[in-house]
Amino acid sequence: MVQYLKRPPEWEEHEKPSLPGSASMPWHPPWVRLAYACVAILIGITGGLGSALVSVNLPTIQGHLGLTPSQAAWLPAAYVMVNVTANLLVYKFRQQYGMRMFTEIGLGLYAALTLLHLTVGNLETTLIVRAASGLAGATCGTLAMLYMLQALPRQYTGKMLVVGTGISQLATPLAWLLSPSLLDLGEWHNLYLFEAGLALCAFAAVVVLKLPPGIHIKVFERLDFLTFALVAPAVAMIVAVLAQGYTHWWLDTPWLAYLLIAAIVLLTIAFLIEHHRRNPLIQTRWLLNGSTLRFILGAFLIRFLTSEQTYGAVGMLRMLGMGPDQMQPLFAVIMAGTICGIAASALTFSQKTIIPQILVSILLLGIAALLDYGRTGLDRPHDFFVSQFLVSVGAGMFMGPLIMIGIMQALKQGADHVVTFSVALSMTQALGGFVGAAALSTYQLHREHVYSAQIVSSVDPTNAIVAQRLRQQQQVYGATITDPTLRNAQGTALLSQTARREANVRAFNDVFALSGVLALLFLIWSLVLAVRAAILKRNAAPPAVEAPSGADVKASTT
Repeated sequence: MVQYLKRPPEWEEHEKPSLPGSASMPWHPPWVRLAYACVAILIGITGGLGSALVSVNLPTIQGHLGLTPSQAAWLPAAYVMVNVTANLLVYKFRQQYGMRMFTEIGLGLYAALTLLHLTVGNLETTLIVRAASGLAGATCGTLAMLYMLQALPRQYTGKMLVVGTGISQLATPLAWLLSPSLLDLGEWHNLYLFEAGLALCAFAAVVVLKLPPGIHIKVFERLDFLTFALVAPAVAMIVAVLAQGYTHWWLDTPWLAYLLIAAIVLLTIAFLIEHHRRNPLIQTRWLLNGSTLRFILGAFLIRFLTSEQTYGAVGMLRMLGMGPDQMQPLFAVIMAGTICGIAASALTFSQKTIIPQILVSILLLGIAALLDYGRTGLDRPHDFFVSQFLVSVGAGMFMGPLIMIGIMQALKQGADHVVTFSVALSMTQALGGFVGAAALSTYQLHREHVYSAQIVSSVDPTNAIVAQRLRQQQQVYGATITDPTLRNAQGTALLSQTARREANVRAFNDVFALSGVLALLFLIWSLVLAVRAAILKRNAAPPAVEAPSGADVKASTT
């Protein structure tokens, strides 16, 4: 029995909100629709730009704050820990209290803590700000979509959904474009000052331009908070393992195993509680359905494949000494590709094109990975323009159709299944990126060690070519080091550094090859599922009844 907290207004049929917690769709003049679109862009970028600025400038922030690599790894992890778990409560909160209240709390807290961090500036406040950024990001993603839906009439809802969900993808390339200018004007303080200003602007925009009213119903139960208290720390532990596994190494740190064991125990308890509830927060039976599991796996794999850009291409260029200044042109191309992907998906979006769009995005990710295979130590950011443009188009294209598929599957079971879909989607996207970076970095390090051993074993000082290269390396220090023994040692060290760089380049090529193979296998699997679904749909359709011919009609009348 639905219990309304506020009496719904007398809406016309086309104005009614599609679900409790969603805004109604009244008529707006064009300038108001434009304002809603601008606010959606501002909110969507605000939700992810702070975390992107930290990720892009993590070496700089680590140096200024005097952090170890292990401490620095907690910064992006803190964002993901809160961002994923906050989505457990966002959907029900907006159903009962409205999205604006949750957003004002999240953005206000985020801006206040960011300003506080500017005065303190230590690791503890940095982690708190990143956690607040995760809370704001969880609200901003949904709110940007709701604001964008107001930008056009109801018949364009699907297209606006694609645009609204894609805005947050612009945060990372925008962070790369803005970072050099922000750091030139000052140290890390300017990054947080800009972040706080953006949060305050988004907060003001939400307060001034409010969403139209929706339906508020009572949905929270006491056991919801118990489930949250179990799932939130479990997800945080999993994120901590993914963030620290590479730094401490997976098999050499016992406390990583203890965290995983504790996470499994907490998730198991939460699963059992939800499985036997009358009104569960997480629909466990639907979650274990075959189609839902395929959706979760597909969403996870697509996010995993996009790590070819965030870790593969960017990681290789950073290893070759490229900084934000040198990579600005590349990320201008990436931003253009993301916008093109979002626009292409929105313009061609329909129920018939959802699956083809996802297949095209997987194909583009695979082609880009294969184009990047064969890189050398002489490659520079402009050599990645074509491949990373394709990755960006594919990444910008898949998100809208993916959300639409999940929502349609959830709504077939009932509106109470949408919260389960929201949690599953946020976990696949957040954890998919983390798992992708962790897996690819681990694979890259393993291959680098293999190639380093091969290269070093083949370096024979008695070989004429190797001896000539050693003499060339020693001549580099000829003007500064007079001691021949020390000069010889420095030349050998420089040759070892060159060999290690070559081993890293080969290892990154293996990463690109792995991404390409995974994309190819994923594409084949998706095609098989699409063909199977088409065959089942055709077989389930009722047989067409042939219209009687003129002769049959004449015979029947006689």
